[in-house]
Amino acid sequence: MADELLAFVVNVGETFAKNAPISLALAIAFTILTSFWACNPGRPWWRKSDIVTDLCYWFFIPVLARYLRIGMLIVGAAVLFQITTADGLIAFYENGHGPLARLSLPVQMIIFLIGEDIILYWTHRLFHGRRMWRYHAVHHSSEELEWISAARFHPAELFLRNVSADVILLLAGISPNVLVVLGPLTIAHSAFVHANLDWTLGPFKYVIAGPVFHRWHHTAADRGGEKNFASTFPILDMLFGTFYMPNGELPDHYGIAERDYPKTFQAQLVHPFTQ
Repeated sequence: MADELLAFVVNVGETFAKNAPISLALAIAFTILTSFWACNPGRPWWRKSDIVTDLCYWFFIPVLARYLRIGMLIVGAAVLFQITTADGLIAFYENGHGPLARLSLPVQMIIFLIGEDIILYWTHRLFHGRRMWRYHAVHHSSEELEWISAARFHPAELFLRNVSADVILLLAGISPNVLVVLGPLTIAHSAFVHANLDWTLGPFKYVIAGPVFHRWHHTAADRGGEKNFASTFPILDMLFGTFYMPNGELPDHYGIAERDYPKTFQAQLVHPFTQ
C-alpha cells in the first residue's frame, strides 16, 4: 500500500513539474500580449476575482485527466482486445494498437486533431442541452474570461467529453506518443482561445479557432453563447450552421444567467449534484 501511495505521489509530482514551465510561459506571454491587444481592457488576469478557483482547476485538472485517461484505456484494452497482462498493457499504451499505429506520427497527429475535434464538437453541443448543462455551466461560470479559465471543467464533463475523446482515438489505434507531442500545443491553444485578446485572425478565422471566435461562445445564449462549438477548427461550425463572428463587434460580457452560481472550486464541484 505504501509503495502504491508513493508511486501516486511521484506521478502527481511529475505532472505538476511538466505543467509548471508551460504555465509560467503562458502567464508571461499573455501578460505581455493583453497589455497591447486586450479585447476587454481592465484589471490583469492575476487580479481577477476568482483567480484562486481558476488556479485550482489549472493544476488539478491535468492530474485528474492523466489518471482518467490511463484507467479508461486499460479497461478499454481489456474489454475490446483482451489485453490483461501488465506487459501487454504497457506495450499497448506505449505503441498503440492496430493499423493506425503503423502510420507515421505526423499522419496520426492529423487524424487525431480532426477526429478529436469532430467528437468534441458534437459532445460540446450535447453539454449545452438541458440535462448536461449543469456540468458545463462550470466552464461558462467565469465572468472575467482569461487564459487561466481554460481548464475550468467539472470532472464529470472532463470524463465524459475530453478524456473519452482521447481514449476513443487511442483505442482506434492512435499511438499515445501523439498525446505526448500534441499535449503542450493543446494546452497552449486552449489558453489562447480563452485569452483576453481582440484577435479575430482575419481570413484565418475560418481555419483555426482564435480568441474572439471562442469568447463569443462564452457570452449570453441570445448573443453567441449557443454558437462556435468547435475547439480547433471553425469549419465545423460553418458546416453545421453554428459559426458566429459579427463584423466590427467584440464580445464584452461573459458568465451564465445564474447570478448566485458558486465561486469557489469546492462548491462548483458539488453544485451540479445539488440541482
